[in-house]
Amino acid sequence: MIEINSKQRKYLEKEAHDLQPVVIVGGAGMTEGVVQMVDTSLAAHELIKVKFNEYKDEKQELTLEMCQQCDANLIRIIGNVAILYRPAEKPEDRKYDI
Repeated sequence: MIEINSKQRKYLEKEAHDLQPVVIVGGAGMTEGVVQMVDTSLAAHELIKVKFNEYKDEKQELTLEMCQQCDANLIRIIGNVAILYRPAEKPEDRKYDI
């Protein structure tokens, strides 16, 4: 995980505003498939939203665990949607300039 300050966090929140959730945590909870989907989505998009249809009470813990497993940063949890960020490996492939 990289260090993100409040100014960078605010920028990424604005960028994520129009994004639709690409991963949904449902009745099965946080399975290996969900973690793999988050990892793949972060590699493709860098900035994603994860929606919690179930396990809403545990969303904070599940999101932090997801971030650790995928080496991502938690930008913010708004309602039942978590915003995650992981920069692209190559600097020239990065979509967000933070």
